[in-house]
Amino acid sequence: MKSSIQHIDFNVEEIRKDFPILSRKVNGKPLVYLDNAATSQTPQVVIDAIVNYYCNYNANIHRGVHTLSQEATDAYEQARQKIQTHFNAKHSHEIILTSGTTHSINLVAHGFSSFLKKGDEVIVSALEHHSNIVPWQMLCEKTGASLKVIPMNQEGELVITAYDNLLSEKTKLVFVNHISNALGTINPIEEIINKAHKFGAAVLIDGAQACPHLKPDVQALDVDFYVASAHKMCGPTGVGMLYGKEKWLNKLPPYQGGGEMIAEVTFEKTTYADLPHKFEAGTPNISGCIAFGAAVDYMNSIGFDAIATYENELLNYATKKLLDIEGLKIYGNTQNKTSVISFNIDNIHPYDIGTIVDKLGIAVRTGHHCAQPIMDFYKIPGTVRASFSFYNTKKEIDALYQAVKKAKLMLS
Repeated sequence: MKSSIQHIDFNVEEIRKDFPILSRKVNGKPLVYLDNAATSQTPQVVIDAIVNYYCNYNANIHRGVHTLSQEATDAYEQARQKIQTHFNAKHSHEIILTSGTTHSINLVAHGFSSFLKKGDEVIVSALEHHSNIVPWQMLCEKTGASLKVIPMNQEGELVITAYDNLLSEKTKLVFVNHISNALGTINPIEEIINKAHKFGAAVLIDGAQACPHLKPDVQALDVDFYVASAHKMCGPTGVGMLYGKEKWLNKLPPYQGGGEMIAEVTFEKTTYADLPHKFEAGTPNISGCIAFGAAVDYMNSIGFDAIATYENELLNYATKKLLDIEGLKIYGNTQNKTSVISFNIDNIHPYDIGTIVDKLGIAVRTGHHCAQPIMDFYKIPGTVRASFSFYNTKKEIDALYQAVKKAKLMLS
């Protein structure tokens, strides 16, 4: 399949041709893929990058003098530089290539276990994914530090006045997602970062849900750590990145020991490699990291302003359409949100709705979306979540609307 990489004008039908999977059928119906917050689909140009690596220069990196190894190393490091440019990191060695957002968060949590002590406090928000809750709970259990939570309101927004009251000289770390995976809420991270820094606290932003929709500038944000996953932004699974300010990455101890992360090894003592290799033990997902760079190129070729404008149009269209269904309630109604709609219908379990719409070829997510505290706040077992990407269409939203109406009729 021929893949287009340059889109001068935003033309969704042309863009859809870049994604092989969008032409398949599910249960005899055209696939309507609305589970983009879980993982995005992959364009042919990213698939080609993986195939090209294995067909033409499959070799280990940083270790060989032979041609294949040098070619693989160059492609791998070029991908790091693409990611650095995309996020506007000051140095390429501030980009640590990981297996994904969860790996990145755990790397930082492990490092801070060397610094925290009893009486210290860390702050998370009520809108977090489990991967930005559990590592910090484990960190607090290990160090004796206390975990504080920024509460949320009924609109799905963080209560910033409560955050102000939580901050103190005891605050050492603040962890907040850029965008909620369950509700689509865009959090005021600039304000959160600035206020934390006034107390000398470090800030980690979970950008997994933000990076498909906008282009973070880590220097402008002045954030200490920013994490993301390739598979949320048209890249492969099992690859992600950790941005960390150079001063913090130099302070943190290595997360794993092994090859590549060492400078010199004797049985008496080992010294560690410089950044970024200090945190990249073992053979990485070389083809995946190269493809991550290709995905960054692809999304930038479309343009994040165009993506944001189009996805907001989809969000508004879908919101109006779904609210036409009697008994349907949307959770997360802030004006500052991205293209995610979490909803329920009176007295119908979300799993049952998801099962029926799947029979009609429509992929949505049901459950607590690894954000169980949010569901507990609303006193619900979970939601149906429809999450839209720039390759979705209003016609697909119409299909979702009809499918949900049919599900309601069958289950009422």
